[in-house]
Amino acid sequence: METSITTLISHFASFLPLTSSIFTILALSAGVLSYFYGPLWGVRKVPGPPAIPLVGHLPLLAKHGPDLFSVLAKKYGPVFRFHMGRQPLVIVADAELCRQVGIKKFKEIPNRSIPSPILASPLHRKGLFWIRDSRWSTMRNTILSMYQPTHLAKLVPMMQSFIETASQNLPVDNDQDINLNELSLKMATDVIGKAAFGFDFGLSKPNNHQDNDEQIDSFVKQHIYSTKMLKMDLSASFSIILGLLLPILQEPFRQILKRIPYTMDWKFEKTNMNLNSQLDEIVVKKMEDKERGSQDFLSLILNARESETASTKLFTPDYISGIAYEHLLAGSATTSFTLSSAVYLISGHPEVEKKLLEEIDAFGPRDQVPTADDLQSRFPYLDQVVKESMRFFIVSPLVARETSTEVEIGGYVLPKGTWVWMAIGVLAKDPKNFPDPEKFNPERFDPNCDEKKQRHPYAYIPFGIGPRACIGQKFSLLEIKLTLVYLYQRYVFKHSPNMETPLEFDFGIVLNFKYGVKVRAIKRT
Repeated sequence: METSITTLISHFASFLPLTSSIFTILALSAGVLSYFYGPLWGVRKVPGPPAIPLVGHLPLLAKHGPDLFSVLAKKYGPVFRFHMGRQPLVIVADAELCRQVGIKKFKEIPNRSIPSPILASPLHRKGLFWIRDSRWSTMRNTILSMYQPTHLAKLVPMMQSFIETASQNLPVDNDQDINLNELSLKMATDVIGKAAFGFDFGLSKPNNHQDNDEQIDSFVKQHIYSTKMLKMDLSASFSIILGLLLPILQEPFRQILKRIPYTMDWKFEKTNMNLNSQLDEIVVKKMEDKERGSQDFLSLILNARESETASTKLFTPDYISGIAYEHLLAGSATTSFTLSSAVYLISGHPEVEKKLLEEIDAFGPRDQVPTADDLQSRFPYLDQVVKESMRFFIVSPLVARETSTEVEIGGYVLPKGTWVWMAIGVLAKDPKNFPDPEKFNPERFDPNCDEKKQRHPYAYIPFGIGPRACIGQKFSLLEIKLTLVYLYQRYVFKHSPNMETPLEFDFGIVLNFKYGVKVRAIKRT
């Protein structure tokens, strides 16, 4: 009996290593499955196309671009699932549901989800766009006070001076192309540089030769490179791609790769460090300048910080640098894209151009500069043209949010931490709100037309929606309208035969023209 028991124990002990290995494998397998499919489990009831493991629907996005979301909305309805690599997104493609996400249920969905390109860039992460919760609300309330109409009105002469400088040597009446994207980017960068930092980059000057020209040129090139690196596809840096596929590995690999020369992560890190260093230098100089005044955004923030109307614990130098840089990014790339879009569309539609010229000519002599009030009240058709341009080529087709608690949207209960993205690009091309959406028709924004009256009030939200909407929208529209008035007081434009047809786009955090917009200027007589 004792022998049999001993034998049994001996046999059982021999199986222990195997049993332990099996349990280890099962536990690891469960952990892996939980990691990969855990985010999906909470939104599994939301419909969507089959996803490829790891890459999700990124190949579909690479093939179709943002138009993919319109296709998926038609097939799966106004709420559907899209996988950005491993991460499932709940896409909302309905105006009323966007109002719920952005306004009615803002307390449950207060923050932006942070995609891997932003996680890879601490500089971008510290801007108002991405910061969260109480820090965001406190900083927003302070910054919002700086966008009052009275302050914006004072910026018109400064904006006008850069517009005139950028346009003074436009080649006319010949076969020379103008890359409008490049021209408007230089002008917009100068405008926001002066408005945000009180600093003149001098990019709009035809022959820019300043003492610090090389340093300025380097800063702007690094800014453009850093912006282009913010991609959410498989052409991004390796650590960003890992962030899409295996987020847990993004930061460890970024820390390694940023130390390996000539990798994309190394270039990105080096560029951002240089930008950060130069921004910190600008901030420190402003902080030390006791006669800085209150003409630019950075000075206004520092004045509020020193007068204790803004918390010094929140407005630390690194966050001030991040917010200042965010203004440079938002105030240059998006403005340039919209200006280029408008001129491209106007020059392809003679009836729109004719009507716009009549309104601008009726304003007064060609050297008359409109005030902020003039741009608001005396150019209704220009307003319609700008709105239709922003609808036709929407610079940011998706707006990110993240749930902070369980919430119901469109009949689906979404758990805490769900990424909810509003497809405002889909809304802008929805025939229910915009009949014949592929037609460029500024009159659809005429307040007196039936289409405008019947449209859902949140079908057109190019600047976002609710408290998280872009705080710089009035600044941007002021600059865009002022530029278009100045240009069309003096020129008309036609498409260059060298321009790509159809236009191609780069898809990043914001949309951009891949090869620019090439036009030719004709001086008005």
